[in-house]
Amino acid sequence: MSQLCIFDDQNASTPLLKTTDASTIASELNKAGVRFEQWPLQDSVRAGDTQEAILVAYQHEVDRLINEEGYQTVDVISLRSDNPNKAELREKFLSEHTHSEDEVRFFVDGQGLFALHIGDKVFEVSCERGDLLSVPANTLHWFDLGPNPELAAIRFFNNPDGWVAHYSGSDIAKQYSRLEN
Repeated sequence: MSQLCIFDDQNASTPLLKTTDASTIASELNKAGVRFEQWPLQDSVRAGDTQEAILVAYQHEVDRLINEEGYQTVDVISLRSDNPNKAELREKFLSEHTHSEDEVRFFVDGQGLFALHIGDKVFEVSCERGDLLSVPANTLHWFDLGPNPELAAIRFFNNPDGWVAHYSGSDIAKQYSRLEN
């Protein structure tokens, strides 16, 4: 189940808000300039399926988002728990960073934990199958795919070069939750 916890960035132990209600999640994130949607599920695709099969299954939603936002590149990341590089991949995303473009992910399968550091708040968003999250460009954030990832996500990019991180050097992410899948 999708979940949002909002914290004061000086207190990682007690959330100011904790909810699993999708409309509340969308509303609270929208106030912070973050897009959250839940797309209809396509049971025909799962983690480990080909990029082509996943994109075909979600073609209507993918085309709608491209038309609305002008994304230039779309791909699929699919990770299984037997991936020999899973620990390195997890570590790459765990430090606070930004991107010069939006970071947009639609979870086809599995789960991930985004943490967005916006102003004096940290928004922890547990995304699951069917969730779309769009982190605005230059937003401080980190992501945890967990120690045993079983996920597939469609990624949208404005920059054809794809994912480029600019690390903040802060260790704030160490104070917050980790995904234990």
